[in-house]
Amino acid sequence: MKQNSMKFGTVGAFSIGLVLLLVMAASTFTTSCSNPPAAPVTVTQIVLAVPTKTATPLPGTGSSWTAQTLPRSQHWISVTYGNGVFVAVGYGSNVAATSPDGINWTERSLPSSQPWYSVTYGNGVFVAIANSTAVAATSLDGITWTAQTLPSLSNWISVTYGNGVFVAVAYADTAAATSPDGITWTARTLPSAQSWYSVTYGNGVFVAVVRGPSNVAATSPNGITWTARTLPSSQYWYSVIYGNGVFVAVSEGGSAVAVTSPDGITWTARTLPSPQYWWSVTYGNGVFVAVAADPSAVAATSLDGITWTPRTLPSSQVWASATYGNGVFVAVAGGANSVSAVAATSP
Repeated sequence: MKQNSMKFGTVGAFSIGLVLLLVMAASTFTTSCSNPPAAPVTVTQIVLAVPTKTATPLPGTGSSWTAQTLPRSQHWISVTYGNGVFVAVGYGSNVAATSPDGINWTERSLPSSQPWYSVTYGNGVFVAIANSTAVAATSLDGITWTAQTLPSLSNWISVTYGNGVFVAVAYADTAAATSPDGITWTARTLPSAQSWYSVTYGNGVFVAVVRGPSNVAATSPNGITWTARTLPSSQYWYSVIYGNGVFVAVSEGGSAVAVTSPDGITWTARTLPSPQYWWSVTYGNGVFVAVAADPSAVAATSLDGITWTPRTLPSSQVWASATYGNGVFVAVAGGANSVSAVAATSP
């Protein structure tokens, strides 16, 4: 009766890196039988180690956050990104700050001490507006600022850029304003006197929402002609943003309500992870990020504005504003009624 036996050697160890490694291990294949005995056969095995990429930090996802420090304790109320730099402004002072990465911040000076409330970037220029005044400011780099004049003394509350124009809206008023450059402004009229609180641009349309409680919104193709729209419920709508083909608005007042719309006209109610004072929502890197105040350490992320995941900020603060740029989400804490020197970045 024939009897066969096989014996295999062990393949040598290898490590995977950027350089392709070939590891060769010799294995001896031995066959024995009663007639006739076979000569030993040596088989060479070649094992190809596939290279892997060196791990690099992922762009911001909003899932994990790191505490950062702003230049001084201040009513930090709005942050934006443009021209390779983050810019934050403070309420009730002439203090601003710039950072190339959201980590290292440098204090800057605005033209005058004002209740600065919103800052944005577009057309190569930063524009900041002040509440309860006719004051605005422009800067090419976030460092050197020039005073500008808005069309009226109003409660200017939010400014954005899109379609070649800056658009600002005022709280408890019908006042809006447009400008091609942040310098020359023209008065416009919103559909009704409301507590307009946030304005954004996307998909060829400007959208403004009301911090009511109210179910009122408005849309405009150019910032000049506005049309009233209706949201699914009456809430304190605090912030609106556009990304990934959809507008997303969040509300404060201890609410878990958000809304989405593809066009600013038809809106659908959504649910955030928990009732909070959701003060700011932004978009970047395929992700919506919302942050909460009151104070709180709560944030939330969503890929589509529909399904949200709770996240945790580094500390409990009045997180007033968030933005995205250069692969990083940045949030600042403060607001009109509290002071802080705290910021946070993701990653």
